[in-house]
Amino acid sequence: MSSAERPRSSGIRFETLLAGLIILLIVGALFFLSSQRQQGLRASPAGFNGLQIWLTSEGQSAQNFTGGWLIDRTNVGLLVLPLFDTLLDRERVSPRTKQELLFQQDESDQLLENILEKAGMARTLIILPKWRSGMRLTGLGHPALLAEEGSIERVLRQVTGSETAQLTRIRRPFSNFTYQSAGGDALEAQLYVAQVFESDLCMPLIGQRGQMLLADCPLAETDMRALVLSDPDLLNNHGLRLGDNAQIGQDFIAQQAGDAQVLIDYSSGVWLKDPSENTARERTWADLLRFFEPPFSILWVSAALFMALVLWRSAVRYGPVLDLASSSSASKALAIRARARLLRLTDQDGALLSEYAAARISATASRLFGPSHTRNRSDEEAVLRHLERNDPRHAAYMKDFLTRIHHVPKKLGAVEAIAYVDEFEDLLEKITNDA
Repeated sequence: MSSAERPRSSGIRFETLLAGLIILLIVGALFFLSSQRQQGLRASPAGFNGLQIWLTSEGQSAQNFTGGWLIDRTNVGLLVLPLFDTLLDRERVSPRTKQELLFQQDESDQLLENILEKAGMARTLIILPKWRSGMRLTGLGHPALLAEEGSIERVLRQVTGSETAQLTRIRRPFSNFTYQSAGGDALEAQLYVAQVFESDLCMPLIGQRGQMLLADCPLAETDMRALVLSDPDLLNNHGLRLGDNAQIGQDFIAQQAGDAQVLIDYSSGVWLKDPSENTARERTWADLLRFFEPPFSILWVSAALFMALVLWRSAVRYGPVLDLASSSSASKALAIRARARLLRLTDQDGALLSEYAAARISATASRLFGPSHTRNRSDEEAVLRHLERNDPRHAAYMKDFLTRIHHVPKKLGAVEAIAYVDEFEDLLEKITNDA
């Protein structure tokens, strides 16, 4: 490889590495933003990250779970299912404006059948929704951001299977509910615009009949039972700091879970497994499609952008791969252009005319004798010998013209130089056409 090509090749490698580094930084930023979005709901006032941290600090094994791997259901002492969806039978409609985003009632899609299946596999605490997305986004617990009572009541009836269950809100800023801990201490739960329910099929654990906050209820479509918390503010990040809510949550959950793990499940699928079932799970197309879902979709998009950049730089920016066999020709052409520029800048049109004649004779020799013809100072002799054999008249004219060209003064006027060029080109055209 010639020395003229090395800097260019090195430049390509450097710029490609730089582009790759920039893309990696972009991918890392997208991963970070995606992770932040996934954690946004859990860390918001409506989320339950604080509950997991509080339980862990009190010696209770607790884990946040968003899906991705199977969990042995026998290791789960209490499954906490916070619901952020009021339409359990269909997908939510994505908001199109900022106002729709603030007032949307559904944060993530959760299917009723999956909720019932998970609740049937472990002792479960189902937490009903209460707030719209605006509460998470603004951090303000304003009455205007409360979800519709009718929508939440529909979820309550779907989960418990009770068509007579009713959900209401206590229309005053704060309400207190008494609770007696396992140690006999009297505690008080405090809630903002408390959300309570009534059902003949449920047994109240906190509150009373007609105004139950936490109750033991039947699980729809099964003969099992589940715990239902009507107001998430008892245990979410927003409500744990009010009254004795944190102590009540820790005491009640410890009684239900014992020494086993508390799993706060945000996933939409069913990831609990029964160890007694040894049947191998059949693979489906859904297993493959998971590799094209977020955050993997970010990788695919980044890879496509990177390939597009590589193809653009190789096909458009740098052009086709250089032919190494013609590298000497390219170097020679570059040297000729540089020499011609220098001669032109110093007004040496005569010398430039001589160089021009030599280059045109060399090109004519290549056309007459083929590309394998050696390009050197014998081009004139080869062309003249060819003309003497095939066209003596043109041979004499060419020999006379080349003699005059070689004896022109270096400081030649531009008009005279152009006249020589025109005469020379006419002669070469005749020679080429006759050949």
